[in-house]
Amino acid sequence: MNTAELLYPPTHAVTNQVLPLENYNVFTGNQALRDALKFNAPDMDTTEFAALGAKLGAAEYQTHARLANTYTPVLHAHDRFGRRIDQVEFHPSYHALMSLAAESGLHGTPWKDAKFGHIKRAAGFTMFTEMEPSILCPISMTYAVMPALHGNEAIFKDWAPGLTARAYDPELKLFSKKRGLTMGMGMTEKQGGSDLRANTTQATPDGTDAWGQRFKLVGHKWFFSAPMCDAFLVLAQSPAGLSCFFVPRVLPDFENTGGDGTLNTIRVQRLKDKLGNKANASSEVEFQGATAWLVGVEGRGVPQILEMGTMTRLDCALGTSGLMRQALSIAINHAAQREAFGKRLIDQPLMRNVLADLALESEAATALSMRLARSFDKKSDPHEQLMGRLLTPIAKYWICKRGSVFAQEAMECLGGNGYVEAGGEGIMARIYREMPLNSIWEGAGNIMALDLLRALRKGDAAAALAKELAPAQGAHPALDRLAAALPTRVEHMATEMEARRLAQDVALAVQAAILYQSAPTEVFTAFCDSRLGGDWGYSFGTLGSAVDFDAIIRRAMPR
Repeated sequence: MNTAELLYPPTHAVTNQVLPLENYNVFTGNQALRDALKFNAPDMDTTEFAALGAKLGAAEYQTHARLANTYTPVLHAHDRFGRRIDQVEFHPSYHALMSLAAESGLHGTPWKDAKFGHIKRAAGFTMFTEMEPSILCPISMTYAVMPALHGNEAIFKDWAPGLTARAYDPELKLFSKKRGLTMGMGMTEKQGGSDLRANTTQATPDGTDAWGQRFKLVGHKWFFSAPMCDAFLVLAQSPAGLSCFFVPRVLPDFENTGGDGTLNTIRVQRLKDKLGNKANASSEVEFQGATAWLVGVEGRGVPQILEMGTMTRLDCALGTSGLMRQALSIAINHAAQREAFGKRLIDQPLMRNVLADLALESEAATALSMRLARSFDKKSDPHEQLMGRLLTPIAKYWICKRGSVFAQEAMECLGGNGYVEAGGEGIMARIYREMPLNSIWEGAGNIMALDLLRALRKGDAAAALAKELAPAQGAHPALDRLAAALPTRVEHMATEMEARRLAQDVALAVQAAILYQSAPTEVFTAFCDSRLGGDWGYSFGTLGSAVDFDAIIRRAMPR
């Protein structure tokens, strides 16, 4: 030791800093998800989830997630010779993540597994979101496009095998020469946003061929998700009105089946500079005579493409549930290691209240989103069909609305360390920036509330809700009071002015009923006491003193 070291002891000894949450199993450590699957699909084999969960919790894939979000997509509109190419370059980690998602069947499983396809995919999608959510945009759209694509059986026949293949192929080439295919969509325009009927993109008839009625598109799209997908569903004004069109990036040459095709005239103007969702390329495009084919009935484009929207709204709820779980896991991991005022944070009464409260919210979100996925698997059942129609806007509204405040509270558990980006290693900061997206994408809160009002006009909604809540009747007085009041509100008082409150209350009632059937008593009771019984201060960490904090936190531990 030299003289300086004797006079000046080391000032940079790192102590009381936590080890990151890595190399753990995202599935086996998530008791809430495992119990939700047991409740909704008791006969389903979950072996593959443990294998996927180990990969998703591994340091290797967490590094891929960091790199894909740090080195963001770059648009190359032209090559070095001035030729228009409209290509987006991604970091190799983006492709590694896309490969894992595709190989895990997060896009095509429901279309090959008739019994448990949707809920099996939902579990994988939720777990993947814990590791990296933004690359799932093209995965989600590829999953959701299949029902709508039946509107053109010739295209469906040619494209379905590639769209359901457990393979990812990023090369720009003809669909028939690729191992796997992805699809995106383009609906909104700068002057209309959610008001799709304000769209001005024009579709002009251009004859017919092996894929049916062909059109030329001229116009723009303000949000064009994942422009490197192989094809897109697009809304445009045809002579009969707003219609749905299939727009591939590489056009087939039906006269030369051995050819390589030609690039369609989809001009990527720029990539969006977004708050979060950094690994995913969102863009603005212009169609300059782009070739497109009609999907469904001309003039009925909105109902056609909203079939796709229903599926992606499920993914918004699933994605937010996954982000909640990841934020909770990181907060618990931090609190279990960090010491303050003489003991670990997880042993401090106020922190225990916050963590338990976050755990209740996370489990309730998982329970509701998985219940919704079950309804997609059982559409032949009239009750399930009606519940799917009701719960889609409710889950999308309520779970996603809770996401941002959840992320803020979880970040606060880490203090300043949670607020720091640190070259992409600050996962909590990334979660916080990501949370608002699912609330906005596929229809913001008001759009979901209005959609709920439309859903209430489909069948006997009051009777369906009563049947859904019946298993929990008598289990908690606050839930009984809410359940008794809902039928009248649904039948006689569902107005636009109070639609948000109705969506919230139905969501809470259904979450409570599911938790009664799938979670331990201490979870159900604490949820009802706080969310329904008034024993809550409307911010996290205000649970009543009678709550079994130890049991709830222990259940939520990620390891």
